[in-house]
Formats: sequence, structure tokens, C-alpha cells
Amino acid sequence: MEAIESGPLTLALGPAGTGKTYLAIACAVKALEAGRIDRIVLSRPAIEAGETLGYLPGTMEEKMSPYLRPLYDALADRMGGKRLRGCLSDGTIEIAPIAYMRGRTLNNAFVVIDEAQNCTYGQIKMLLTRLGWHSTMVITGDPDQSDLLPGVSGLSDIANRLGSVGDISVVRLEHQDVVRHPLVACMLAAL
Repeated sequence: MEAIESGPLTLALGPAGTGKTYLAIACAVKALEAGRIDRIVLSRPAIEAGETLGYLPGTMEEKMSPYLRPLYDALADRMGGKRLRGCLSDGTIEIAPIAYMRGRTLNNAFVVIDEAQNCTYGQIKMLLTRLGWHSTMVITGDPDQSDLLPGVSGLSDIANRLGSVGDISVVRLEHQDVVRHPLVACMLAAL
């Protein structure tokens, strides 16, 4: 949280259960409530985890909803369901599929890119260049859980390249940082 609050760009890498997504959402809601930003922009790759769901009917938001469920859960926990629905309805919280981000400049926003291990180098580079004035971006992911072909994910490479750039924080969480059930950390160590 200190890294997120101290600069405009944070990359949080680590295993499942370390709170990467939840902490990013908590900081986004805090910034919105404090009036430091006008909106929250959420994006996540629409990559299925080893199974195919097939064609999903409905609007873009309805199609993306299953992929964004962890973000919605964290937002509802921080804001309450009624307020979350209102913010989604009035555009204060925006769902932006990665494919639709090109060409945008995100000013006065808190941008959360979740599950970035499922983005290519080119996609992450494009997302990074969306950062606008008075904005914060947090990119989260677990390089060990990519659903892309080996060597296709760009998250680790981007994190390594940006680690020495000023005003950018790269936070690397480990198995001992897992905050889910204690067995999660044990299983991750064994698997």
C-alpha cells in the first residue's frame, strides 16, 4: 500500500492469495473517496483458466463480468453492493477490456490492471502508456500462473525493465505473504 500511495505506477507480482488485487482496489476506493481521482478504471485479460466457456451473450459489461468477479468482490467489500452498482451505472467505475484501451489517456483515474500475467509484452506496454495526469496505475499478476503459452507473458520482463525507473515501484510478494487459508501457502510451496 505504501508503494501504491507513493507513486503513480506500481507493479505487484506474487503468488495467489497475497492480496494484490484486494490492496489495489482498497487504494482505488480510498483515492476515490478522498476526491483525489474522478473514476476507477478496471481491466483484466479475458483469458480462460484452462477451460473454454464458449460464446457469452450480452453486452460488453456482461461478457466481461465473469472475468472481473474478483474485482467486483473486492469493490463490494470496500463500498457495499448498492454503492458499487451506482458507481458502475454512472461511470465512476469503468470496466475497460484491454482490447479497448488503445488510444486512450486516463487522466484523474485510478487504473487497476489485474491478472497481467495473461498479457503479452506489447499489451502491457500499451497499457502502461495509457497513464495520464493525476492518475495512479497498479498492475497485478502472478508470473507463475500465466494461462498463455510459455514465454508469451510480458509481466516479468516489464517488471525487470521498470524496476530501476524512478517513480515506479515493483513489489515482489512471496509465499510467506499469503493471507488466505494457511494451507494455500503450503500448497504453493509444494506445487
